[in-house]
Amino acid sequence: DGTVVTAHCPNSGSMKGCNLPDSPVWLSRSANPARKLAYTWELVMADGFWAGINTALPNRLVREAIEDGTVAELQGYGSIRPEVRYGEERSRIDLLLEGEPGRCWVEVKNVTLVEGGRALFPDAVTERGQKHLRELMEMVRRGDRGVIFYVVQRGDGNGVAPADAIDPEYGRLLRLAVENGVEALAYRALVTPEEIRLTERLPVIL
Repeated sequence: DGTVVTAHCPNSGSMKGCNLPDSPVWLSRSANPARKLAYTWELVMADGFWAGINTALPNRLVREAIEDGTVAELQGYGSIRPEVRYGEERSRIDLLLEGEPGRCWVEVKNVTLVEGGRALFPDAVTERGQKHLRELMEMVRRGDRGVIFYVVQRGDGNGVAPADAIDPEYGRLLRLAVENGVEALAYRALVTPEEIRLTERLPVIL
């Protein structure tokens, strides 16, 4: 109806490729009267595809996809716990899987930047992301399983790669982590205003 609103942006990255002026967006509205901003920015149209920019959502998407069997690589665990403290740097892991296979520490990353047909992470220098890779390597060294899980919240991009031009140290640490036993998984999400869910595994290109 032409109303102008100010919406919360739940994404601390640069939003590169998702912040072009006049792009169509999808907002959610909260009924909580205590919120400073009633609207939250959820989706943006980028290169003809809806992209999910809410970084709070991927953890839930991955958990649901594990529980419904979509993520075959993370089956067999009896419990899933979110936000568990771990590691020498006192991080909080996104998901801790526990059960007969042992313990599996899963760090989830939201990917919205696509260039040259490839999804890239991160879209800004991320010291926090670098720390998570170091923590996962330590968990693997102790005998547990460590997984870095990339959720591509848009329909294009034929694989995931580190954005070396943006954060070369992250790329270096990711390759080192994989060499030392950390598993890198990537899944594409179907993103529409009606639903968002993980659908298919993508290659991680190092």
